[in-house]
Amino acid sequence: MKHQCSYKIDSTHLNAWRKVFRLSATFFLVVSLLISCKKRESNIGKDVLDPNELLGSAQVDTFQLTTFAYAEDSVISDNPAFALLGSYNDPKFGTVNANFYTQLRLSGLNPNFGDLATLAIDSVMLGLEYAGYYGEFSPQTVEVYEMTESIDIDSTYYSFTTKNTSSTDLVEPGYGTFTPNPEGITVIGTDTVDTQLRIKLKNSLGTQMITEASSGGTNFSSNENFLSYFKGLHVRVNNGSQLSGKGGVFYFNINDPLSKLTIYYSQDGEQKTFDLLINSECADFNHVDINNAGKPVENVLNDTISGQTEYYAQAFKSRAVVKIPGMKKLPKNAIIHKAQLVLPVQYQTGAKYLPSDELSVAIQEDGKLSGIGVFGIFDYALKQYTVDVRTYLQALVSGQVSTDELIFSPRLFITSSDRVIFNGPNTINKKKPKLIVTYTTF
Repeated sequence: MKHQCSYKIDSTHLNAWRKVFRLSATFFLVVSLLISCKKRESNIGKDVLDPNELLGSAQVDTFQLTTFAYAEDSVISDNPAFALLGSYNDPKFGTVNANFYTQLRLSGLNPNFGDLATLAIDSVMLGLEYAGYYGEFSPQTVEVYEMTESIDIDSTYYSFTTKNTSSTDLVEPGYGTFTPNPEGITVIGTDTVDTQLRIKLKNSLGTQMITEASSGGTNFSSNENFLSYFKGLHVRVNNGSQLSGKGGVFYFNINDPLSKLTIYYSQDGEQKTFDLLINSECADFNHVDINNAGKPVENVLNDTISGQTEYYAQAFKSRAVVKIPGMKKLPKNAIIHKAQLVLPVQYQTGAKYLPSDELSVAIQEDGKLSGIGVFGIFDYALKQYTVDVRTYLQALVSGQVSTDELIFSPRLFITSSDRVIFNGPNTINKKKPKLIVTYTTF
């Protein structure tokens, strides 16, 4: 609701205000007080403002911002919060295909399966607990392969890393294609559990495991021996060509106790199970292929000038950059009371490719990327991120940091498929990025 303005300031009062400062030769700031129509304001940075100091402060929101994006070429993807699986075709970003490698560990050493002549494999199930998704729920076709090359929990793996596997798909024929349903219900036996993707594997895998465990060898006598014998699984999708706007990537909490491989078998009419675990002691990593070829994001990644219209951030691939050259021209004795960076995005309510809920905010100095301790929170009503950059800008003005570039990424950069389309300063859209700074000089 708009409110009618009710105050006027005469020239006597106006001259009593202390003169502030000039920004640079490119623009000047003349302080005037207008008590005008009240708009909704963010509370970010509000607690650092001293009302007494505001009488000698000024606000500027005319900084010229430079926006662009760059591609990461080596994204570490081991020990992720979530394992990723799925593929989709993004109209703006191209194709995304995510899969993962993981070890399995024994639920018990030297298991005793008794007389194998009385034992029958009923089924082998790989259960993966859903933790989220990105995209939509069109059918996906999953494949599972035994790894023939070891991985190690102390090693570093990247999103482009691959490991050798057998050529045999372990998924039971006819059970590979599924329609993801992370919001559904999963019942195992008589128990309702957190929603899972249940992948039916070939009974031959259960037979192989139980036969080896009963052979009198040492492969099941320790986890170290077992990992040498069975190095792990590669879980991937094979969806072929997908139409634009179809598909999704799904997130799985593989460290949850219910994420595991279970051999269901019967012995003398009694139903039993044996579990192979996926937990925090297992080495695992995500492998993600992203192809931006022919899409708008490719132009921006190859040409930073193009980022003035729109620029991008995408998990596993690209980071957005906002450069604020005017801040270096502020006096060294400037005290910044409040600083908000507003980053509008392109997003239509109800669209399947949502902006990331949170952005991580970092700077890069001496070749190292480091966070600045704040996050950009997405406002679905305003369709923008608002970032409190007061502490960073104070450090920049005082010379404690040297870079005037802020780097933005989806917060779950190595464990999601999030992406964001930002409006650049030259966008044809109504909302443009803006930095609003309130400060004083002494």
